[in-house]
Order: sequence, then structure tokens, then C-alpha cells
Amino acid sequence: MIIDAHVHLHPDKLAEAIRRWFDKHAWDIRFREKADACVAELSRGGVDKMVALPYVHKPGLARALNDFTRELAKAHPQVIPCCTVFPGEPGDEQILDEALSDGFRGVKIHSHVMRISPDDPRLDAVWRASARHRKPVVIHCGPEPSIEGYGVDTRSVSGAAKLRKALDKHPDAIVIVPHLGFDDTDLFEEMLAEYPNLYLDTTMVIGGWFAKQPDVEILRRHPDRILYGTDFPNLPYEWDRELNALRKLKLPAADEARILGGNALRLFQPGAV
Repeated sequence: MIIDAHVHLHPDKLAEAIRRWFDKHAWDIRFREKADACVAELSRGGVDKMVALPYVHKPGLARALNDFTRELAKAHPQVIPCCTVFPGEPGDEQILDEALSDGFRGVKIHSHVMRISPDDPRLDAVWRASARHRKPVVIHCGPEPSIEGYGVDTRSVSGAAKLRKALDKHPDAIVIVPHLGFDDTDLFEEMLAEYPNLYLDTTMVIGGWFAKQPDVEILRRHPDRILYGTDFPNLPYEWDRELNALRKLKLPAADEARILGGNALRLFQPGAV
């Protein structure tokens, strides 16, 4: 089974706005179709399930985006829906409880977009909800990519040290750090031994596209703590670049199976394991 644990499926207008931001500040997105077409593209390529990770950049948008993601998952059973919230917005904990009690399998937070550090008290509601519902928070809190377009020094709102503070306060929260936490990968790897509810995903950093690349042997050292992900469709290359790079590592079959799907299934759909 292949589960892409990091996919962004947004309503048309939001997806277009995200693409405009990437066009201006980052890279040219190759696949620019609607959410339904994104699901079909991955399914044709042999992806069995995909984790939808919506995120918002300001208060007041989360409920509508969560509603969109819920309906998308109803239309496409291969979509595993996660919800989002803007930390600190009025009713944030209620938004999370309603969503996580109604089929959503996790929460997406983006420290750069939301300009919030993992140890910011405004995120306490998110960590509490994760612990209470036993569902993971996917939080982009590695420092890279450090792009001026975020409007914030990414290192001021991200990094392994800041996540460590959050997990010391909320040890029962379940956390997935995308992009192998790049470029704090070595520090996040050290934390795996200390925090049993901490995981990483491979998104965009094992395929050699960026000039800098983390030590991909981390997959061989921690196959039970790493998930395969792509960032599709917000990519400057074909969606299967990470998949091909992972397979070229020639990991033991059982370890490859964990990374490609088993770990994600255990975290996002525990009843299916």
C-alpha cells in the first residue's frame, strides 16, 4: 500500500491564490488542476490513499475549509481528511473538537504561513486536542524553505528546540514534522529517541531537488518513524520524484512498506491496521 501522507487539496480560489504565491516567491507549480483531478492523478499513479492537509493564513477561514475537505473525502474514499484551525482564533478548541469527533484524522499547522512557533501558547489548544483525540498534528516547523514571501524570519517561528519545548509541555500530543524537519533534521532525529509520539515525513527533501539535502540514511535508521509524502500538487517536478528516490534506496522490504504506507495507516487510520 502506498499512502501519500502530505497532499494539499484546496478549493479552487484558494488553490489559485497559493499558486500565485508560489509563482512569485518560490517555484513554478507543474500540476495546476482542481482538487478532484489531483486525487485522480495520484490514484492513476498507484497511490492507494492520500492525506489531505488544509491550512489557513488568517482567522475565520477554518470551518469553511474543513467543510470542503470533509465533502472531498466523502466523494473520494481514498482521501484521508485532516482539519485545520488558525491558532488563537475565537473558538479554536471547539473547531478542533467538532472536526476531530466527526471523521477528521489529524490537524494541519504551518508555522511559516501562520507565523507561529510550536511552543507559542496559542497552539496549546491544538496540542491538547491531539492528545485528547489521539490524532496527529502535522506541523511544518523545520526552518526551511526560508522564503521572504512568508513575511517572517522562519527561524524565529520554527526549529527543533521550539518543538521540544512544546512536547515537554504536551507529551501526549502526536506530532508529524514534514520535510524531515529540514534543515534541523539531525536535531529532530535526536528527538525521536526522547519523544515516542514524534514522526517525520519525507516531503520534498529526499529527491535531490534542493541544493542542500538531509542525510537520507535517516530512513534506514528509523523506518518506523518516517512517512512518505510529496506536497502534491505544489511541486516544481513530477509527483513521483520522492517515490522513485525512496525506492532507489533499496530499503528492506518491510521497512519500505512501513514508510510508504504502514506508518501512515497506523497514525491516520488505526482501525484499519
